[in-house]
Amino acid sequence: MPTRPTVPFARSTSSVDRVPSPGSAPVSGSTFDERQELPVPAHALPHRTPRELIALARAGLDEAAETRKDGLRYATAHLAALRAAAAVLAARARPSPSRRSRITSVWSLIVLVAPELTEWASFFAAGATKRAAAEAGIPRVVTAREADDLLRAAEQFIAVVEVTLGLSYQPLLGSSSGSRLAS
Repeated sequence: MPTRPTVPFARSTSSVDRVPSPGSAPVSGSTFDERQELPVPAHALPHRTPRELIALARAGLDEAAETRKDGLRYATAHLAALRAAAAVLAARARPSPSRRSRITSVWSLIVLVAPELTEWASFFAAGATKRAAAEAGIPRVVTAREADDLLRAAEQFIAVVEVTLGLSYQPLLGSSSGSRLAS
């Protein structure tokens, strides 16, 4: 499977991160037999189905594409990616039977149940602090380019998750996120 070129993700510093290419890791299907136990209590895992979480992630992308404020667009796109990651956890994770567990980030957990998504998890985990600052309303924490780049990356990640989980993915022509990103 050929890999697609990576898309640069500019930061306010001079460093440039790369969005993982969708084909950079093997994609495996998931069945409930492949579930792995996580060091997380049952109440901390998603209580929605993977399809419901993907639908919420797609709705988040649409909302982000319609959002004019850069910080809110960034935060909304990042949250859409979080919902897609939660879909992977809902499909592949089984909670730990013990009550003594340390809850950790979704991005850390996803690496345990879907190692093929490690690069994506690292990419989005690196943006979590910036997302929190943007949600807090700190001005100029995110540029328009950063917001647009993250929106594109979240869209790619959600598509990768859909394929990974065996859910159908068909981009809509003229969808709000597609038309927003084309301009």
